[in-house]
Amino acid sequence: MAGASIETTLELWASSLREVKARIWPLFAQERAAVSAGLFLDGLLSEERRKTGWMRAEAAGDPGPWRQQTVLGRGRWDADALRDIVRDYALETFADPDAVLVIDETGFLKQGKASCGVARQYTGSAGKITNCQIGVFAAYVSRHGHAFVDRALYLPKAWTDDPERLAAAHVPSETGFSTKPGLARAMIERAITAEAPFAWVSADSVYGVGDIETVLRRAGKGYVLGVTGQHHFRSWDKASAAGTADEIAAALDASGWKRLSAGEGTKGARLHDWAYIELADLDAKVFYDRAARPTRAPSRSSRILS
Repeated sequence: MAGASIETTLELWASSLREVKARIWPLFAQERAAVSAGLFLDGLLSEERRKTGWMRAEAAGDPGPWRQQTVLGRGRWDADALRDIVRDYALETFADPDAVLVIDETGFLKQGKASCGVARQYTGSAGKITNCQIGVFAAYVSRHGHAFVDRALYLPKAWTDDPERLAAAHVPSETGFSTKPGLARAMIERAITAEAPFAWVSADSVYGVGDIETVLRRAGKGYVLGVTGQHHFRSWDKASAAGTADEIAAALDASGWKRLSAGEGTKGARLHDWAYIELADLDAKVFYDRAARPTRAPSRSSRILS
């Protein structure tokens, strides 16, 4: 029985992988490019700790890395179409009306200057300003599971203001500068246009800006967006709650705070104190003809209170 169960599981995995490869196959004009893309996908799922071109070539039985490098570099295929295929594939399993769209960024450390978008900039991956690329990502999270469904590479102005540098990296000539919140807003709008079911959007203080709030209110989506301590709130119906986030938090009674864990970190539980206050209780149809939930939950790290 145990052997049969393992065989069944392996066949299910193999069948699912073949289905995924069949979905992405039409993106490639040549069969050999599609085959290389399939081998590249096999490599991403392998147990190799470092997936360099040469290591992947060796595992695939290729004489050199150029076949799989072609998929990422010289090959012509629509990366945005692949993004949509991945999103639709994830939604087939994880779709839920109460799902959350989580926006966050991460950095990819680099040594040189040629990688598209590379610059000296802050990344939480290193906890400092360093030479890196920054990617903004959207993850779909529901009670069924979670998966990345969108991505965008952040291009600093040093790149978008330099046409020759953009051309050398094969960036489309019409690409202009966009802030990280701007990239996030485009992702949210794409998810809404694709009719991905979700009820909330969550993001840290980088994305707690007015443009994103406007999109979510108009779409009738709830949101939990971080803000800095100096972010100013103007409550429409509760004047006592007006002020900066720091001022509002400091004025709250100690009994109004609840300590919760955001999960285990490298130094133990990541504890934060939370308090909820209603800043507005308005029907958004007055402005947008759709319902919204424009409320915020100020929080502060437990380290501040300790």
